[in-house]
Order: sequence, then structure tokens, then C-alpha cells
Amino acid sequence: MPLRVICVCILLLGHTLAAQGPSAEGFIETAPGVRVFYQRFGAGKPRKLIVPGRLFVVDQYKSLASDFDIVMYDMRNRGKSSYVEDGATLTLENDVADLEAVRRHFGFEKTSVSGYSYLGKVVILYAMEHPQRVERIVQVGAVPMKFGTEYAKEHVASFPPELEAQRAELAAARKRNEHVEKPLEFCEKQWELSRLMLVGNPANADKLGASKCDLENERAARLDRHMQHAFVGSAMNHSVPWEQVVAKVKHPVLTVHGTLDRNAPYGAGREWAERLPNARLLTVKGAAHQVFAEYPEVFFPAVRTFLKGGWPKEAESLSSKPKP
Repeated sequence: MPLRVICVCILLLGHTLAAQGPSAEGFIETAPGVRVFYQRFGAGKPRKLIVPGRLFVVDQYKSLASDFDIVMYDMRNRGKSSYVEDGATLTLENDVADLEAVRRHFGFEKTSVSGYSYLGKVVILYAMEHPQRVERIVQVGAVPMKFGTEYAKEHVASFPPELEAQRAELAAARKRNEHVEKPLEFCEKQWELSRLMLVGNPANADKLGASKCDLENERAARLDRHMQHAFVGSAMNHSVPWEQVVAKVKHPVLTVHGTLDRNAPYGAGREWAERLPNARLLTVKGAAHQVFAEYPEVFFPAVRTFLKGGWPKEAESLSSKPKP
């Protein structure tokens, strides 16, 4: 059999195995009364990868199982994870502790980690606290190190005016108390707006798939409470001096950010790449927050190259020294 045919067969086999579903799934008790739902793909492969935020990324990230032993899990109180009674425990610090509990559960001596959105900050905090456990870090649409940071105008994407009508209708539906009286209908209506916000090109919205409205944690009654504690109460007030971050995070970091990201400004991605001592920025022009779903043909080849020990040729080194 020709070598080219053999190589193609191997590649197809890897993708077929990934498409068959997880090697294992279940719950991990990360703290008393806290159970996070996980799925594992490609079990047994030497390169390890842990990804919090399973509910957002699993449909796309499971393709990495052809090369990596990848564990994805829902954060506490999100997705299929258990409901957390004590809202005060929904903090960035506990997100970091949960990641470590997941690593211990699987017995990974060292692992790469990937964090999307606010989890892009969480994986950096994890590396600060457990540097010996981390190999490489992928940030995707990462929020700023400190909320409220101002960035150059050209590095901040604005709300699309063509979505104002949907935004107004959603606000009106909330005033009519539909988020309580018609939770599923309201959730779907909210998803219709959110998915357009998460892509730079509206034609790519269908790539994000269906809503997560079948999960009770993702409906307004619970999600509003979660956001109040986890974001307003914790993430938006959380601050670590940049000097500590730069001093402790020497790991290779690939920061992937879309120029039209409206959830976390592109300027935040540039700041991470400028400040971290061993980071490079992969800019995806025209992409928004969910870049891995919108442009997988750009995202995944670059991430594979990076997690295997190299730097994607498109990744840019913005600075060799931290900037003030």
C-alpha cells in the first residue's frame, strides 16, 4: 500500500475515533458538595490536555483526541455539573482549585491547559499556583487580567447596531418576566442573540450549534445568579499584580484572539502576549469570541502545532520584555 494511502488512513482513523464519543465521562467531586461533569477523549495518549468549560468547546475540541489525551469538564454550577447552593463559593480561586482537583483525579503528572473567555485568566492563575504541573498554555478570547482596563480604540469591537432590535426585544421579554415564566423560550431567544454576538460574520452563527437550554444551569434563573456571584462578585473584582504573573508564568503561552471579539476585547489578548515572558499572539482577523468554532481551520492546526512543542508560524511575538 502506498505511503500516502497509509497516512490518509491513519488520519481518518484518528478522526473516526474522536467522533465515536468520549473514552469516559462522569462526575468528579472537587469539594464537599461540588461535583463537576467531565468527558475524556483519546485516553492513554502521552500528551495530556485539560480544558475547563466543556459545554462551550466540546463539539470542536474533541477533534484533538487524535493527538492528545484530553479531559474537558464543566465548571462548578455550570453545564451538567451539580448546582452549588452556596453562591459565595463561585470564585476564580475555586475555579483554580477545581482544575487542580481534576488533574489529581486523572493522575496527570504534567498537563497542558486551555482556557476560553474568563477561563483564559483562570489557566494563568493555575500556572501561577501549580507551575510544576503545567507544560503549555492556550488562551482563547481571554478576558483582561484586570477588568476595567482601557485599550486602544482600534482594539475594541463595538456592539453591532443591526442587533439592537433583538437586544431590545430580549430586554422587553425580561421585563415581562418571561425568563421566569417561560424559561426555555426565553433561553432560546437569548441564545439567538448571543450566537450572533459570538461570531464576527453572522453567516458563521450556525457553526456554534444548538443552545444549551436543555441544561437547567444554563437557564436564566440559575445563570443570572451564577453571573452575579462568579463575575460581579469575583472575576470583575479580582486583581493580581502583573509583576507576580510575569515572575511566575514562564511557560509557553499561545494567546488566540479575534479582532472582532465583543465579549473580551482584542486588546486584552494583545496585553497578555505583550506582558507574559514566553507568549505569542495568534490574531484571527474578523473573528469574534468563539473563534475555535468560527474558524476551526485556522484555530486547530495552530493549536496542534503549539501543543506538540512548536510555535505556529502565524503566531506573533509582540515583546520580549513586559510593558508597563
